[in-house]
Amino acid sequence: MKRLYFLPLALLVLSLSGPAFADRSAEIRDLKLEKDKLNSEISKLNRQISATDSMLKADDSRYKTLQQRYKADVERRKSEIDSLNAKIRTVAEQLQEERGKQARAKNRSENVAAKRKALRSVLASVSKQLETQVAQTIPWEIESRLDRVKSLTRDIEGGNASEEEAFSRLKSLVAEETKFGDEVAVINSPLTRKNGELINATILRIGNQWMVYSDDNGTVFGVLVRRMEGGRVVYEWNEDLSLEERAAVKLAIDVKQARKPPQIVTLPVSLSVVGGEK
Repeated sequence: MKRLYFLPLALLVLSLSGPAFADRSAEIRDLKLEKDKLNSEISKLNRQISATDSMLKADDSRYKTLQQRYKADVERRKSEIDSLNAKIRTVAEQLQEERGKQARAKNRSENVAAKRKALRSVLASVSKQLETQVAQTIPWEIESRLDRVKSLTRDIEGGNASEEEAFSRLKSLVAEETKFGDEVAVINSPLTRKNGELINATILRIGNQWMVYSDDNGTVFGVLVRRMEGGRVVYEWNEDLSLEERAAVKLAIDVKQARKPPQIVTLPVSLSVVGGEK
C-alpha cells in the first residue's frame, strides 16, 4: 500500500519536473552557447593580444633597430663632423699660411717697387748730373751729346725706361763721355772765328777740357777759353796768342797728324782750363 501511495506522488513530481528539466536544459544550452561565445571572444582576444604582442615586439624590435641606427648615424655623423673639423682646421692653417705667403710676397713686391722707385730717382739724379757736366764741357758735338743724356732723363722720369734699361743706357753714356774725355782727336772742319769769319781749320781736341785750331795757311791760331758768365759756363776762342804759343799749337797739331815725330809739347793750357784770358 505504501508503495502504491508513493507511485502517484512520483508521477506527480515527474510531471511537474518535466518542464523544469526542459528549462534547465535550455539554460544549460544557453550557458554552453554563452560559454562558446565567451571562449570565441577569449580566443579572439587572445589572438588580438597575441597580434598586439607581436606588434609590440615588432615595434620594440623596430624601435631598437631605429635606436641602433640612430646611434650609429649619430656616431657616423659625429665622426664626419670631427673629420670635417679636422679638414677645416687644416684648410684654415693652409689658408693662413697662404695669406702669410701672400703678405710676405706683397711686402717683397712693395719693397722691390720702393727700391725700384728709389733707384729710378737715383738714376734720374745721376743722369741730370751727367747732363750738367756735359753741358759744361767743350762745345764738341755738344747738341747730340746733350740730346742723348736729356732723352735718358726724360725716359727715366716719365717711366718709359725700366731701371735695367736706364742703368744700361746711363752706363753707355758715361762710357762714351769717359772715352770722349780721354781721347785726343784732330779734324778738318769749317770754323767760325771770334769775329764771325768762317774759315777752314784744323782743330785739335784734347779730352773734354780744351781745343786749339790753326787755319790751312798756318796764319791764324786760336785756343778755346772757358769762363763763367752769369753763373753759366761759356766758351770762346782766344786768338791773341804769342809767337811761342802759336808755334806750340802748330807743333801739337803736326805731331797728332804724324807730320812731326812723337814728342812732348807744352801747350798754353792755362788759357783754356783755368778760364782766364791772357
